[in-house]
Amino acid sequence: MILSFYVTRKFFIPFLFSVFSLFSVFILQFLMRFSDQLVGKGIDTILIVELIIYNLAWMMVLVVPMSVLVATLMAFGGLSQNNEITAIRAAGISIYRLLLFPIILTLGLVWFLIYFNNEVLPDANHKTKNLMWEITATRPALSIVPNVFMTDIMGYAILAEKVTQDSNKLVNVKIYDNSRYGTVTILTAKKGDLNFNEDRSKLLMNLYDGEIHEQGEKSYYRKLKFKKHALLMNSEQFSIKKITDEYRSDRELSIPELKARSDSLKKVFAEHVQIMKTLALPFFYGDSVGRAAPAMNTGDSGSEIWVTRLQGKVQQQINTIETTLTALAYLKTQINAYTVEADKKYSIPVACLVFLLLGIPLGMMTRRGGFGAAASISLFFFLLYWAFLIGGEKLADRGMVSPFIGMWAANFLLAFTGVYLLYRAVRDNATIELSIFTRFIPKRFRKGIADVQDS
Repeated sequence: MILSFYVTRKFFIPFLFSVFSLFSVFILQFLMRFSDQLVGKGIDTILIVELIIYNLAWMMVLVVPMSVLVATLMAFGGLSQNNEITAIRAAGISIYRLLLFPIILTLGLVWFLIYFNNEVLPDANHKTKNLMWEITATRPALSIVPNVFMTDIMGYAILAEKVTQDSNKLVNVKIYDNSRYGTVTILTAKKGDLNFNEDRSKLLMNLYDGEIHEQGEKSYYRKLKFKKHALLMNSEQFSIKKITDEYRSDRELSIPELKARSDSLKKVFAEHVQIMKTLALPFFYGDSVGRAAPAMNTGDSGSEIWVTRLQGKVQQQINTIETTLTALAYLKTQINAYTVEADKKYSIPVACLVFLLLGIPLGMMTRRGGFGAAASISLFFFLLYWAFLIGGEKLADRGMVSPFIGMWAANFLLAFTGVYLLYRAVRDNATIELSIFTRFIPKRFRKGIADVQDS
Protein backbone atom coordinates (compact mmCIF):
# COMPACT_ATOMS: atom_id res chain seq x y z
CA MET A 1 0.00 0.00 0.00
CA ILE A 2 2.79 2.43 0.94
CA LEU A 3 4.61 1.60 -2.29
CA SER A 4 1.45 2.26 -4.33
CA PHE A 5 0.98 5.66 -2.66
CA TYR A 6 4.64 6.46 -3.35
CA VAL A 7 4.23 5.69 -7.05
CA THR A 8 1.00 7.71 -7.15
CA ARG A 9 2.79 10.73 -5.64
CA LYS A 10 5.57 10.37 -8.20
CA PHE A 11 2.86 10.44 -10.88
CA PHE A 12 0.59 13.17 -9.47
CA ILE A 13 3.16 15.96 -9.00
CA PRO A 14 4.49 15.78 -12.62
CA PHE A 15 0.87 15.60 -13.79
CA LEU A 16 0.05 18.94 -12.14
CA PHE A 17 3.25 20.46 -13.51
CA SER A 18 2.41 19.22 -17.03
CA VAL A 19 -1.15 20.57 -16.83
CA PHE A 20 0.14 24.01 -15.84
CA SER A 21 2.85 24.01 -18.53
CA LEU A 22 0.58 22.85 -21.36
CA PHE A 23 -2.18 25.26 -20.39
CA SER A 24 0.38 28.07 -20.56
CA VAL A 25 1.43 26.98 -24.05
CA PHE A 26 -2.17 26.77 -25.32
CA ILE A 27 -3.13 30.14 -23.84
CA LEU A 28 -0.09 31.82 -25.42
CA GLN A 29 -0.94 30.19 -28.75
CA PHE A 30 -4.52 31.44 -28.47
CA LEU A 31 -3.40 35.00 -27.68
CA MET A 32 -0.94 35.00 -30.58
CA ARG A 33 -3.61 33.72 -32.96
CA PHE A 34 -6.28 36.27 -32.05
CA SER A 35 -4.14 39.22 -30.94
CA ASP A 36 -4.65 41.03 -34.26
CA GLN A 37 -8.43 40.85 -33.82
CA LEU A 38 -8.70 41.58 -30.08
CA VAL A 39 -5.76 43.57 -28.76
CA GLY A 40 -5.81 47.32 -29.32
CA LYS A 41 -9.28 47.28 -30.89
CA GLY A 42 -11.10 49.11 -28.12
CA ILE A 43 -12.71 45.91 -26.78
CA ASP A 44 -13.46 45.78 -23.08
CA THR A 45 -10.80 43.81 -21.18
CA ILE A 46 -13.54 41.88 -19.39
CA LEU A 47 -14.78 40.54 -22.73
CA ILE A 48 -11.27 39.38 -23.67
CA VAL A 49 -10.84 37.63 -20.30
CA GLU A 50 -14.28 36.03 -20.69
CA LEU A 51 -13.33 34.78 -24.15
CA ILE A 52 -10.11 33.24 -22.80
CA ILE A 53 -12.02 31.53 -19.97
CA TYR A 54 -14.51 29.96 -22.39
CA ASN A 55 -11.65 28.72 -24.58
CA LEU A 56 -10.05 27.00 -21.60
CA ALA A 57 -12.69 24.28 -22.05
CA TRP A 58 -11.33 22.86 -25.31
CA MET A 59 -7.80 23.29 -23.96
CA MET A 60 -8.72 21.13 -20.96
CA VAL A 61 -9.82 18.29 -23.24
CA LEU A 62 -6.40 18.23 -24.91
CA VAL A 63 -4.22 19.06 -21.91
CA VAL A 64 -5.37 16.27 -19.57
CA PRO A 65 -4.50 13.28 -21.84
CA MET A 66 -1.21 14.89 -22.83
CA SER A 67 -0.33 15.52 -19.18
CA VAL A 68 -1.08 11.89 -18.29
CA LEU A 69 1.53 10.69 -20.78
CA VAL A 70 4.17 13.20 -19.67
CA ALA A 71 3.57 12.43 -15.97
CA THR A 72 3.66 8.66 -16.54
CA LEU A 73 6.94 8.87 -18.43
CA MET A 74 8.49 11.05 -15.73
CA ALA A 75 7.24 8.86 -12.87
CA PHE A 76 8.22 5.44 -14.20
CA GLY A 77 11.26 6.77 -16.03
CA GLY A 78 12.50 8.19 -12.73
CA LEU A 79 11.82 4.94 -10.89
CA SER A 80 13.78 3.03 -13.52
CA GLN A 81 16.60 5.58 -13.71
CA ASN A 82 17.11 5.47 -9.92
CA ASN A 83 17.07 1.64 -9.96
CA GLU A 84 13.93 1.61 -7.82
CA ILE A 85 12.26 -0.72 -10.31
CA THR A 86 15.23 -3.10 -9.92
CA ALA A 87 14.92 -2.95 -6.11
CA ILE A 88 11.20 -3.68 -6.28
CA ARG A 89 11.84 -6.70 -8.50
CA ALA A 90 14.59 -7.90 -6.13
CA ALA A 91 12.13 -7.70 -3.22
CA GLY A 92 9.84 -10.10 -5.07
CA ILE A 93 7.11 -7.49 -5.61
CA SER A 94 5.24 -7.68 -8.90
CA ILE A 95 5.54 -4.60 -11.09
CA TYR A 96 1.83 -4.86 -11.83
CA ARG A 97 1.06 -3.99 -8.19
CA LEU A 98 2.56 -0.55 -8.81
CA LEU A 99 -0.03 0.16 -11.47
CA LEU A 100 -3.17 -0.09 -9.32
CA PHE A 101 -3.39 3.46 -7.98
CA PRO A 102 -2.24 5.21 -11.20
CA ILE A 103 -4.92 3.24 -13.09
CA ILE A 104 -7.60 4.18 -10.54
CA LEU A 105 -6.54 7.84 -10.74
CA THR A 106 -6.56 7.75 -14.54
CA LEU A 107 -10.01 6.12 -14.64
CA GLY A 108 -11.19 9.03 -12.51
CA LEU A 109 -9.75 11.43 -15.10
CA VAL A 110 -11.50 9.47 -17.88
CA TRP A 111 -14.85 9.81 -16.09
CA PHE A 112 -14.21 13.51 -15.44
CA LEU A 113 -13.40 14.22 -19.09
CA ILE A 114 -16.45 12.32 -20.37
CA TYR A 115 -18.63 14.38 -18.03
CA PHE A 116 -16.77 17.55 -19.03
CA ASN A 117 -17.13 16.81 -22.76
CA ASN A 118 -20.85 16.18 -22.34
CA GLU A 119 -21.87 18.93 -19.92
CA VAL A 120 -19.32 21.75 -19.97
CA LEU A 121 -17.55 21.76 -23.35
CA PRO A 122 -20.66 22.16 -25.59
CA ASP A 123 -21.92 25.17 -23.63
CA ALA A 124 -18.44 26.69 -23.50
CA ASN A 125 -18.06 26.32 -27.29
CA HIS A 126 -21.51 27.84 -27.80
CA LYS A 127 -20.78 30.78 -25.51
CA THR A 128 -17.47 31.33 -27.27
CA LYS A 129 -19.24 31.56 -30.62
CA ASN A 130 -21.91 33.83 -29.16
CA LEU A 131 -19.32 36.14 -27.66
CA MET A 132 -17.44 36.37 -30.96
CA TRP A 133 -20.71 37.13 -32.76
CA GLU A 134 -21.56 39.83 -30.23
CA ILE A 135 -18.15 41.44 -30.57
CA THR A 136 -18.37 41.30 -34.35
CA ALA A 137 -21.95 42.60 -34.36
CA THR A 138 -21.04 45.69 -32.36
CA ARG A 139 -17.76 46.21 -34.22
CA PRO A 140 -18.08 44.70 -37.73
CA ALA A 141 -14.65 45.98 -38.76
CA LEU A 142 -13.10 43.49 -36.33
CA SER A 143 -13.56 40.87 -39.05
CA ILE A 144 -11.06 42.80 -41.18
CA VAL A 145 -7.44 41.84 -40.57
CA PRO A 146 -4.95 44.37 -41.99
CA ASN A 147 -3.58 43.37 -45.42
CA VAL A 148 -5.77 40.25 -45.57
CA PHE A 149 -8.86 39.96 -47.78
CA MET A 150 -12.10 39.61 -45.80
CA THR A 151 -14.67 37.54 -47.71
CA ASP A 152 -17.30 37.03 -44.99
CA ILE A 153 -19.78 39.24 -46.87
CA MET A 154 -21.20 37.42 -49.88
CA GLY A 155 -20.25 39.08 -53.16
CA TYR A 156 -17.53 41.29 -51.67
CA ALA A 157 -13.82 40.99 -50.92
CA ILE A 158 -12.53 43.78 -48.67
CA LEU A 159 -8.89 44.69 -48.09
CA ALA A 160 -7.66 47.39 -45.71
CA GLU A 161 -4.07 48.36 -45.02
CA LYS A 162 -4.87 49.47 -41.47
CA VAL A 163 -7.73 49.21 -38.97
CA THR A 164 -7.51 52.01 -36.40
CA GLN A 165 -7.93 51.77 -32.63
CA ASP A 166 -11.69 52.31 -32.57
CA SER A 167 -12.01 49.33 -34.95
CA ASN A 168 -14.45 51.00 -37.33
CA LYS A 169 -12.01 53.25 -39.19
CA LEU A 170 -10.19 51.83 -42.19
CA VAL A 171 -7.16 53.16 -44.08
CA ASN A 172 -6.30 52.52 -47.76
CA VAL A 173 -9.35 50.43 -48.57
CA LYS A 174 -9.82 48.25 -51.66
CA ILE A 175 -13.13 46.47 -52.36
CA TYR A 176 -13.91 43.92 -55.08
CA ASP A 177 -17.66 43.95 -55.72
CA ASN A 178 -18.95 40.82 -57.50
CA SER A 179 -22.54 41.16 -56.28
CA ARG A 180 -23.90 42.04 -59.74
CA TYR A 181 -23.84 39.36 -62.42
CA GLY A 182 -21.70 40.25 -65.42
CA THR A 183 -20.16 43.32 -63.80
CA VAL A 184 -16.97 43.61 -61.76
CA THR A 185 -16.52 46.74 -59.67
CA ILE A 186 -13.35 47.74 -57.84
CA LEU A 187 -13.52 50.53 -55.28
CA THR A 188 -10.45 52.16 -53.76
CA ALA A 189 -10.40 54.83 -51.07
CA LYS A 190 -7.86 56.50 -48.80
CA LYS A 191 -10.05 55.93 -45.76
CA GLY A 192 -13.44 54.63 -44.72
CA ASP A 193 -15.61 53.46 -41.86
CA LEU A 194 -17.88 50.46 -41.40
CA ASN A 195 -21.10 50.50 -39.36
CA PHE A 196 -24.63 49.12 -39.36
CA ASN A 197 -27.57 51.14 -40.62
CA GLU A 198 -30.32 52.11 -38.16
CA ASP A 199 -32.32 48.86 -38.34
CA ARG A 200 -29.13 46.74 -38.57
CA SER A 201 -30.37 45.15 -41.78
CA LYS A 202 -27.40 46.39 -43.81
CA LEU A 203 -23.73 47.15 -43.35
CA LEU A 204 -22.94 50.73 -44.31
CA MET A 205 -19.42 51.49 -45.47
CA ASN A 206 -18.58 55.16 -46.02
CA LEU A 207 -15.58 55.65 -48.30
CA TYR A 208 -13.66 58.91 -48.71
CA ASP A 209 -11.35 60.22 -51.45
CA GLY A 210 -11.39 57.30 -53.82
CA GLU A 211 -12.20 55.86 -57.23
CA ILE A 212 -14.68 53.38 -58.71
CA HIS A 213 -13.56 51.15 -61.58
CA GLU A 214 -16.42 49.29 -63.24
CA GLN A 215 -16.05 46.72 -66.01
CA GLY A 216 -18.93 44.92 -67.68
CA GLU A 217 -19.62 42.85 -70.76
CA LYS A 218 -18.57 43.85 -74.28
CA SER A 219 -15.48 45.77 -73.10
CA TYR A 220 -17.61 48.21 -71.10
CA TYR A 221 -15.47 50.23 -68.66
CA ARG A 222 -16.21 53.23 -66.44
CA LYS A 223 -14.09 55.16 -63.95
CA LEU A 224 -15.47 57.54 -61.34
CA LYS A 225 -13.79 59.66 -58.67
CA PHE A 226 -15.54 60.60 -55.45
CA LYS A 227 -15.03 62.54 -52.25
CA LYS A 228 -17.54 60.40 -50.39
CA HIS A 229 -19.30 57.21 -51.40
CA ALA A 230 -21.72 55.08 -49.35
CA LEU A 231 -21.85 51.33 -49.97
CA LEU A 232 -24.64 49.15 -48.55
CA MET A 233 -23.91 45.45 -48.05
CA ASN A 234 -25.90 42.50 -46.73
CA SER A 235 -25.34 42.09 -42.96
CA GLU A 236 -26.81 38.61 -42.60
CA GLN A 237 -23.41 37.18 -41.63
CA PHE A 238 -23.33 39.47 -38.58
CA SER A 239 -26.93 39.13 -37.48
CA ILE A 240 -27.55 38.79 -33.73
CA LYS A 241 -30.43 36.47 -34.60
CA LYS A 242 -27.87 33.77 -35.28
CA ILE A 243 -26.94 33.66 -31.61
CA THR A 244 -29.56 31.13 -30.54
CA ASP A 245 -29.59 27.47 -29.57
CA GLU A 246 -31.13 26.63 -32.95
CA TYR A 247 -27.80 27.33 -34.65
CA ARG A 248 -25.66 25.03 -32.50
CA SER A 249 -23.08 23.11 -34.49
CA ASP A 250 -22.01 19.55 -33.69
CA ARG A 251 -19.23 20.83 -31.41
CA GLU A 252 -21.82 22.69 -29.32
CA LEU A 253 -24.05 19.69 -28.58
CA SER A 254 -24.03 17.13 -25.79
CA ILE A 255 -24.03 13.39 -26.51
CA PRO A 256 -27.84 12.98 -26.10
CA GLU A 257 -28.40 15.99 -28.38
CA LEU A 258 -26.02 14.59 -30.98
CA LYS A 259 -27.78 11.21 -30.92
CA ALA A 260 -31.19 12.87 -31.14
CA ARG A 261 -30.18 14.85 -34.23
CA SER A 262 -28.53 11.81 -35.77
CA ASP A 263 -31.64 9.66 -35.19
CA SER A 264 -33.94 12.29 -36.70
CA LEU A 265 -31.71 12.56 -39.77
CA LYS A 266 -31.65 8.77 -40.11
CA LYS A 267 -35.45 8.78 -40.34
CA VAL A 268 -35.34 11.43 -43.06
CA PHE A 269 -32.60 9.43 -44.79
CA ALA A 270 -34.76 6.29 -44.76
CA GLU A 271 -37.67 8.25 -46.25
CA HIS A 272 -35.43 9.53 -49.07
CA VAL A 273 -34.16 6.00 -49.72
CA GLN A 274 -37.76 4.83 -50.11
CA ILE A 275 -38.46 7.72 -52.49
CA MET A 276 -35.35 6.76 -54.44
CA LYS A 277 -36.52 3.17 -54.77
CA THR A 278 -39.92 4.32 -56.00
CA LEU A 279 -38.31 6.58 -58.61
CA ALA A 280 -35.60 4.20 -59.79
CA LEU A 281 -37.39 0.84 -59.95
CA PRO A 282 -39.40 1.62 -63.13
CA PHE A 283 -36.11 2.25 -64.98
CA PHE A 284 -34.88 -1.27 -64.14
CA TYR A 285 -38.07 -3.35 -64.05
CA GLY A 286 -40.45 -1.37 -66.17
CA ASP A 287 -43.93 -0.32 -65.10
CA SER A 288 -44.82 -2.81 -62.37
CA VAL A 289 -48.47 -1.79 -62.51
CA GLY A 290 -48.71 -3.33 -65.95
CA ARG A 291 -50.53 -0.46 -67.58
CA ALA A 292 -50.54 -0.34 -71.34
CA ALA A 293 -48.52 2.39 -72.98
CA PRO A 294 -50.60 5.29 -74.31
CA ALA A 295 -51.52 5.05 -77.96
CA MET A 296 -49.12 6.88 -80.23
CA ASN A 297 -50.36 8.95 -83.13
CA THR A 298 -48.79 7.51 -86.27
CA GLY A 299 -48.69 10.89 -87.98
CA ASP A 300 -45.36 12.72 -88.15
CA SER A 301 -46.48 15.70 -86.07
CA GLY A 302 -48.25 13.43 -83.57
CA SER A 303 -45.18 11.22 -83.03
CA GLU A 304 -42.94 14.27 -82.53
CA ILE A 305 -45.28 15.63 -79.86
CA TRP A 306 -45.45 12.22 -78.18
CA VAL A 307 -41.63 11.88 -78.17
CA THR A 308 -41.21 15.43 -76.83
CA ARG A 309 -43.63 14.78 -73.99
CA LEU A 310 -41.92 11.48 -73.18
CA GLN A 311 -38.51 13.16 -73.14
CA GLY A 312 -39.85 15.82 -70.79
CA LYS A 313 -41.23 13.22 -68.37
CA VAL A 314 -38.00 11.20 -68.45
CA GLN A 315 -35.90 14.33 -67.84
CA GLN A 316 -38.17 15.35 -64.97
CA GLN A 317 -37.75 11.89 -63.44
CA ILE A 318 -33.97 12.08 -63.84
CA ASN A 319 -33.86 15.54 -62.23
CA THR A 320 -35.89 14.26 -59.28
CA ILE A 321 -33.53 11.30 -58.86
CA GLU A 322 -30.46 13.60 -58.97
CA THR A 323 -32.02 15.91 -56.37
CA THR A 324 -32.81 12.94 -54.13
CA LEU A 325 -29.26 11.59 -54.49
CA THR A 326 -27.86 15.00 -53.52
CA ALA A 327 -30.13 15.09 -50.47
CA LEU A 328 -29.05 11.56 -49.50
CA ALA A 329 -25.36 12.50 -49.76
CA TYR A 330 -25.90 15.60 -47.60
CA LEU A 331 -27.90 13.68 -44.99
CA LYS A 332 -25.24 10.96 -44.84
CA THR A 333 -22.54 13.58 -44.30
CA GLN A 334 -24.52 15.20 -41.47
CA ILE A 335 -25.24 11.85 -39.81
CA ASN A 336 -21.54 10.96 -39.98
CA ALA A 337 -20.56 14.34 -38.50
CA TYR A 338 -22.88 13.92 -35.50
CA THR A 339 -21.80 10.30 -34.95
CA VAL A 340 -18.12 11.23 -35.19
CA GLU A 341 -18.52 14.02 -32.65
CA ALA A 342 -20.36 11.71 -30.23
CA ASP A 343 -17.62 9.06 -30.52
CA LYS A 344 -14.93 11.70 -30.08
CA LYS A 345 -16.42 12.75 -26.73
CA TYR A 346 -15.60 9.24 -25.51
CA SER A 347 -12.42 8.42 -27.42
CA ILE A 348 -10.35 11.42 -26.25
CA PRO A 349 -11.06 10.79 -22.53
CA VAL A 350 -10.21 7.09 -22.98
CA ALA A 351 -6.89 8.26 -24.44
CA CYS A 352 -5.88 9.08 -20.84
CA LEU A 353 -5.90 5.36 -20.02
CA VAL A 354 -4.21 4.52 -23.32
CA PHE A 355 -1.40 7.01 -22.66
CA LEU A 356 -0.96 5.58 -19.15
CA LEU A 357 -0.56 2.04 -20.54
CA LEU A 358 1.86 3.39 -23.13
CA GLY A 359 3.85 5.63 -20.79
CA ILE A 360 4.52 3.01 -18.09
CA PRO A 361 6.65 0.65 -20.23
CA LEU A 362 8.24 3.49 -22.21
CA GLY A 363 9.37 5.15 -18.99
CA MET A 364 10.77 1.88 -17.66
CA MET A 365 12.52 1.04 -20.93
CA THR A 366 14.08 4.46 -21.62
CA ARG A 367 15.26 4.84 -17.98
CA ARG A 368 15.00 8.62 -18.22
CA GLY A 369 12.86 10.51 -15.69
CA GLY A 370 13.60 14.11 -16.70
CA PHE A 371 11.11 16.47 -18.30
CA GLY A 372 13.19 16.70 -21.48
CA ALA A 373 13.07 12.96 -22.11
CA ALA A 374 9.36 12.83 -21.30
CA ALA A 375 8.70 15.81 -23.57
CA SER A 376 10.54 14.28 -26.53
CA ILE A 377 8.77 10.92 -26.28
CA SER A 378 5.41 12.56 -25.59
CA LEU A 379 5.72 14.87 -28.57
CA PHE A 380 6.32 11.90 -30.86
CA PHE A 381 3.22 10.05 -29.65
CA PHE A 382 1.10 13.22 -29.52
CA LEU A 383 1.84 13.85 -33.19
CA LEU A 384 1.08 10.22 -34.03
CA TYR A 385 -2.16 10.20 -32.04
CA TRP A 386 -3.52 13.49 -33.39
CA ALA A 387 -2.57 12.53 -36.96
CA PHE A 388 -4.66 9.36 -36.61
CA LEU A 389 -7.49 11.21 -34.86
CA ILE A 390 -7.74 14.13 -37.30
CA GLY A 391 -7.26 11.86 -40.31
CA GLY A 392 -9.87 9.44 -38.98
CA GLU A 393 -12.31 12.29 -38.39
CA LYS A 394 -11.95 13.56 -41.95
CA LEU A 395 -12.30 10.07 -43.44
CA ALA A 396 -15.34 9.33 -41.28
CA ASP A 397 -16.99 12.65 -42.17
CA ARG A 398 -16.61 11.77 -45.84
CA GLY A 399 -17.97 8.27 -45.29
CA MET A 400 -14.72 6.54 -46.30
CA VAL A 401 -14.51 4.72 -42.95
CA SER A 402 -17.04 4.18 -40.19
CA PRO A 403 -17.13 6.83 -37.41
CA PHE A 404 -16.18 4.15 -34.87
CA ILE A 405 -13.01 3.20 -36.73
CA GLY A 406 -12.15 6.83 -37.45
CA MET A 407 -12.37 7.86 -33.80
CA TRP A 408 -11.09 4.74 -32.07
CA ALA A 409 -8.31 3.47 -34.38
CA ALA A 410 -5.65 5.59 -32.64
CA ASN A 411 -6.71 4.34 -29.20
CA PHE A 412 -6.67 0.69 -30.25
CA LEU A 413 -3.30 1.01 -31.99
CA LEU A 414 -1.56 2.75 -29.08
CA ALA A 415 -3.26 0.56 -26.46
CA PHE A 416 -2.06 -2.59 -28.23
CA THR A 417 1.44 -1.10 -28.46
CA GLY A 418 1.36 -0.18 -24.76
CA VAL A 419 0.24 -3.64 -23.62
CA TYR A 420 2.91 -5.32 -25.75
CA LEU A 421 5.67 -3.00 -24.46
CA LEU A 422 4.47 -3.47 -20.88
CA TYR A 423 4.74 -7.23 -21.29
CA ARG A 424 8.27 -6.86 -22.70
CA ALA A 425 9.33 -4.41 -19.99
CA VAL A 426 8.09 -6.59 -17.13
CA ARG A 427 9.21 -9.97 -18.51
CA ASP A 428 12.38 -9.22 -20.45
CA ASN A 429 13.55 -5.99 -18.79
CA ALA A 430 13.98 -4.54 -22.29
CA THR A 431 15.37 -1.05 -22.98
CA ILE A 432 14.81 1.56 -25.70
CA GLU A 433 17.17 4.30 -26.87
CA LEU A 434 15.69 7.80 -26.66
CA SER A 435 17.11 8.69 -30.09
CA ILE A 436 14.51 6.40 -31.70
CA PHE A 437 11.83 9.00 -30.90
CA THR A 438 13.79 12.24 -31.30
CA ARG A 439 14.69 11.49 -34.92
CA PHE A 440 10.98 11.79 -35.86
CA ILE A 441 10.61 15.19 -34.16
CA PRO A 442 10.95 18.32 -36.35
CA LYS A 443 14.44 19.82 -36.10
CA ARG A 444 13.19 23.16 -34.77
CA PHE A 445 11.91 21.38 -31.63
CA ARG A 446 14.95 19.17 -31.01
CA LYS A 447 17.29 21.88 -29.69
CA GLY A 448 14.78 23.04 -27.08
CA ILE A 449 14.20 19.47 -25.89
CA ALA A 450 17.95 18.80 -25.72
CA ASP A 451 18.49 21.97 -23.68
CA VAL A 452 15.80 20.89 -21.20
CA GLN A 453 17.37 17.42 -20.95
CA ASP A 454 20.82 18.85 -20.27
CA SER A 455 19.49 21.16 -17.58
